[in-house]
Amino acid sequence: MEKIYLAIEGPIGVGKTTLARLIQPYFKAKLLLEVFEENPFLSRFYQDRERFAFQTQLFFLLSRYHQQVQVIPKLLSEANLISDYTFVKDRLFAHLNLHGDELKLYEQLYQILAQRIATPNLIVLLQASTDVLMERIAFRDRPYERNMDRDYINQVRLAYDEFFNHYEEAPVLRIETDELKFVHNPEDLNYVVNLIRAALEEGVSYTLPLFHLGGKGG
Repeated sequence: MEKIYLAIEGPIGVGKTTLARLIQPYFKAKLLLEVFEENPFLSRFYQDRERFAFQTQLFFLLSRYHQQVQVIPKLLSEANLISDYTFVKDRLFAHLNLHGDELKLYEQLYQILAQRIATPNLIVLLQASTDVLMERIAFRDRPYERNMDRDYINQVRLAYDEFFNHYEEAPVLRIETDELKFVHNPEDLNYVVNLIRAALEEGVSYTLPLFHLGGKGG
């Protein structure tokens, strides 16, 4: 029986890792989490994005490539797989933060590496307003994310919207999360799980409109 490869995506602070952990038992899946703390340039990037963007992006590109190529085939041979990121996000951030010759060099390397990357059966794109993203980032309180630039988070949010508006390599399920409290509300979590199951069965790309859950999400 073919294994399911599900990837959770979305801007910084939207809740990708949290949702991946929560839905793992529903799909009897292995879990692949992005390793971002090991990037030695990340904290410096948030202090001076222009200066440290190229180093930060190349480290992420090679780190993500290694994890994708070495780990994903092994996990998929054993069970379904849920990841809290996709390899293509690296290119999204590169186009947001790199320019000129640095972006050209990055693109040459990315195109070579991307040929060996597995494509998910479904990408779940979590969306949230900039205000909500800022609240969630502040709540989790990672040291290098303190004093996060709101304008940058808004740019990331818009970049995700634009990128996945034109993404055609895998089906994309968009879910607005401003009013969802799937950490504390089982009804909200079941709602998301059912959306994902329906999208996997459908097997095509589509967008969910902004929804309101009434009494949910308290």
